[in-house]
Amino acid sequence: MTGKTEPSSSPLGALVGDLLCALAFLTRAPVPATSSAHARPLGQAAWAFPLVGLGVGFGAGAVLALAAALGVPPLAAGLLALGASATLTGALHEDGLADTLDGLWGGRDPARRLEIMRDSRIGGFGALGLVISVGLRAACLAAIVEGAGAEAAWLAFVAAAAAGRGALPAIMHLTPRASATGLGAMAGRPSADRAVIAAGLGTLALPLLLGPGAGPAAALLASIAAVKLALVARWKLGGYNGDVLGAAEQAVEIAVLLTAAAALSY
Repeated sequence: MTGKTEPSSSPLGALVGDLLCALAFLTRAPVPATSSAHARPLGQAAWAFPLVGLGVGFGAGAVLALAAALGVPPLAAGLLALGASATLTGALHEDGLADTLDGLWGGRDPARRLEIMRDSRIGGFGALGLVISVGLRAACLAAIVEGAGAEAAWLAFVAAAAAGRGALPAIMHLTPRASATGLGAMAGRPSADRAVIAAGLGTLALPLLLGPGAGPAAALLASIAAVKLALVARWKLGGYNGDVLGAAEQAVEIAVLLTAAAALSY
């Protein structure tokens, strides 16, 4: 024995391991392949999803703020920020959104829908969904830049990214899996306390970053979006899979940014 303690054997080490595990799954961050974080159950690390979202939102929001400071038009700055976000995550959630839309509305039964979702090719519903998702989020960010400044848009992006990822563990805990294979099944089911922590962190970011007015409204609309998508997935697929989780993240982001943009009118 060397007398050294593995990082995961201490409470702090376990927290760091969970964070690194979530970071490795949700982003393209260079977590070393030799790290023990890759061996941790993703469901166990799910409480850290919104913390990863904070980092993604901060990085992508910084691109937006820099672009706006350089005189880039607001809509273009919003698109650059979304491009940065997709680069950081490998477009993980956008891919899930496209596959989910193709599957949910492209097949006549759950088996066929899941088969479509496993197909790497994008269909009409998926392509249109991506255009709408990117367009809505970019337009909202542009409206916030014009109405409240680039810093406010930056904070809104951070809030949306944290809330979007914070909603996923609750879906994983409360909704049955649609398939015994795939990322959704491999991730495992988060415990109730970890799902509550994730949802709490994601929700807490909204009033803190959007303010006491827009924050609660965004939390309500984000919850409705996540629940609605989970119910549709259960109806049409029998439950969730990794693609559904990606689509849920996008739906929550859209709900938060729409609320933040609309709040400027009041």
